[in-house]
Amino acid sequence: MKYKRILLKISGEALLGTQQFGIDLEPVKMIAGEIKKAVDLGAQIAVVVGGGNIFRGMKNSARLGMDQASGDYVGMLATVMNAIALQSALNQIDVPCRVQSAIAMNQIAEPYIRHRAIRHLEKGRVVIFAAGTGNPFFTTDTAAALRASEINAEAMLMAKNGVDGVYTDDPNANPSAEKLDNITYDDIIKNGLKVMDTAACALCKQNSIPIVVFDFEAENGIVDILNGVQIGTYIK
Repeated sequence: MKYKRILLKISGEALLGTQQFGIDLEPVKMIAGEIKKAVDLGAQIAVVVGGGNIFRGMKNSARLGMDQASGDYVGMLATVMNAIALQSALNQIDVPCRVQSAIAMNQIAEPYIRHRAIRHLEKGRVVIFAAGTGNPFFTTDTAAALRASEINAEAMLMAKNGVDGVYTDDPNANPSAEKLDNITYDDIIKNGLKVMDTAACALCKQNSIPIVVFDFEAENGIVDILNGVQIGTYIK
């Protein structure tokens, strides 16, 4: 196995399915099934899921007349909802799972404690990190890079919606956009490629965590990456 411990970043929009808003059962079950395959392989899996299917901090806060900090906090709560939904789906297929929240809500999630998270991973439990970093003005991309660094993840997997890697331009808008199989962290930052926040990319670079961008709808995508199959785009 190429990577023993990984952090999987899933966008909230991945949980929309055919809906315009909220959580669709089918993509949640599909993602849980793909995670189970990786767990059965012996990998240690941590997950960060966004909240854009319920509330997008910057976009929705302006529309509702909220300041950005308040909007970001609402977005963090949306990630907790998604985390609990994914935890339920994993439990239903007998994958042990814990949700750790950066914002204290003891009735529904553990507080984020680094050593406890690592211990869960060592015991074969999936750990879902919710509520971002617990601070406004930081995206879930940055939260994913932070948690990956804290748990000593060997790679961060960025699951994208219908896009199988990083392209020179938006492939949906520009049919001539070329897929990049291997690029560097600096390429992302210098060329302004909209794969993730530059802060998240810089943090992965600082801690030498390779990033793999792949299509989450591709069957066995996580397992293929763990087995060293070249899919998506590798950033290092």
